[in-house]
Amino acid sequence: MTTPTAIVRSFYDRLVAGDAPGALRLMAPDIEWITMWHYKVDGRGPERVAEGLFKPLAAEWSSFALVPIEFITEGNTVLSLGDFTGIHGTTGKKAEARYAHVWIVRDGKISQFRQYIDTLAVAEARR
Repeated sequence: MTTPTAIVRSFYDRLVAGDAPGALRLMAPDIEWITMWHYKVDGRGPERVAEGLFKPLAAEWSSFALVPIEFITEGNTVLSLGDFTGIHGTTGKKAEARYAHVWIVRDGKISQFRQYIDTLAVAEARR
């Protein structure tokens, strides 16, 4: 059986590999995606995440990476702490921001995601 932590690690690994469809397949059909950033996912489901987050993120940033440093797991909840780095496509400025991601995994699929990030570091790269 795959653990919640292994599923979350797989999500990050697929993003690094450029496999967005594979990352989306790890999500429950009714996933709830909550962000602090200006990207908003309206409604539920992997398609909504792709439209509200993945596509705008790829369009705005010429490159970016999420690097998880630590995982803390309690039951079906996984907290990942890490770093976001990115080069803004318009300004050319680099963003370096710490993040905390809270993942809920049910029945082998990611059912909820909550993001906490240093929004000031991101905003400064956008100016």
